[in-house]
Parts: sequence; structure tokens; C-alpha cells
Amino acid sequence: MMGPAHSLSGAAAWLGVGAAAAATGYAMPWPVLVVGALITAGAALAPDLDHKSATISRAFGPVSKALCGIVDDLSHAVYKATRGPGDPRRNGGHRTLTHTWLWAVLIGAGASAAAVFGGRWAVLTILFVHLVLAVEGLLWRAARVSSDVLVWLLGVTSAWILAGVLDKPGNGSDWLFTGPGQEYLWLGLPIILGALVHDIGDALTVSGCPILWPIPLGRKRWAPLGPPKAMRFRAGSWVELRILMPAFMVLGGVGAAGALNFI
Repeated sequence: MMGPAHSLSGAAAWLGVGAAAAATGYAMPWPVLVVGALITAGAALAPDLDHKSATISRAFGPVSKALCGIVDDLSHAVYKATRGPGDPRRNGGHRTLTHTWLWAVLIGAGASAAAVFGGRWAVLTILFVHLVLAVEGLLWRAARVSSDVLVWLLGVTSAWILAGVLDKPGNGSDWLFTGPGQEYLWLGLPIILGALVHDIGDALTVSGCPILWPIPLGRKRWAPLGPPKAMRFRAGSWVELRILMPAFMVLGGVGAAGALNFI
């Protein structure tokens, strides 16, 4: 799928989790619901770090462009080193390492560890990165025509304000994990969710997605999973633009209403 659809699906997924959490007695404070949805929207773009032309490659100028090149090479090297006898040869790393459940878990766990042990500046950095990505995904038309510096300033300002809101008692810095020193441990959850939602979205397209790696399926270790080919669509097609994106908006609205006990 394309960046905007990925971000919308990520935000809708977190709002759905918010509704489920409220139904089971672990209701999210509204700042957690909002911040989590934005982080998930941004994290849903991150698996495309292995693609030099993806939305994320443009988000942070030359830094993200160079990082995408490095991750592409790393993913390709891992693919070549671990491919099974049924896996084809390939020239690049797109839709390999960063499109797996293992990558999602490792990135989310790393973010949680950084938030807990790195203190406020680590939290602000995590928020800044994902808020910029959320703007690039959710407001992609405006982001394309505006200055990168303005988007970064919006990310910095929003990260500072939202961290201040979360830090207030009862606003959610210790949501779900309430032990001493566990503030912001939950930040890894929307990052994991965003990556997995991205992978599921890509699995619906004609190329599929090797989300189960390194679990082998038959002679393949990088089996591109997805529904039957007749049910798949091309990225950017009318199915994505006219059916899935409106559906994500509706589902997100329903999830938000459930999370806030409006329904």
C-alpha cells in the first residue's frame, strides 16, 4: 500500500485497541489515545526504510535518504544469507527484513527500552520522529508542498507539548505499566502495531509480504503471504483509494468513540 493508506490504517488500529482496552477495564487516558494513534500512524510508514523512494526516505532529508540506502543493503544481505531453496534471487532488500514480525517486535522493544532508560530526551526523540512521519502520511498533500523545515518544527513543537501533557498525573505516562521507573514503557506498543499493520496491508497487494520470517514455510523462508491472488490489488489502485482508505477513517472513528465510551 501507499503511505497515506498505511498511516490511516495504523491510526485506526490504535483507536481500535483503545476501544478494546476500554472494554476490558484498561481504558486509555485521552492523551495516550491521541499520542498512540499518531505514533502508530508514523510507525506504519517505518517498514519502508528498505525502499529508497518511499515516503519515509523523504521525511528527514538526506539523513533518511541515506538511512534507507543502508537498511536496503542490510535487508538484502540478510535475505541472501538466510533464503531457503525455494526463495528466488533478488537484487534489493525491499519487503524483506523490515517487513517481518521479528523486526516489528525488536524495533518496538528497542523504543520501549530507550524511553525507560534514556529519559525525557529519548521520549521526545521517539515522539518527534513518529509525529513527523504521521504528518507525512496523514497530511501528505500539505507535507509535499510545504517546507521540510516547517514539518520538522511542527514535529518538535508537538512532541514537546504532548510529552508535557502526558507527564501530568493521570494523563498516561504510566498507562498499563505502573511500576516505578516504567513510565513510557508502553511507547513500544504503537510502534509494534504500526509495523505489523503495515505488513498486513502489504500482504493484501499483489506482491504479498514475508511477515512470518524467519519461520520457514515449505522450501521458502521468505514466503510472501497474502490472500488468494484474485483478492489482491496493486498499491495505489482504486481499491486502496476508494474503499480501504474511507473504511479506515470509519473504523478509526468507531474505535475512538468506543475508547472514549461514547458508544
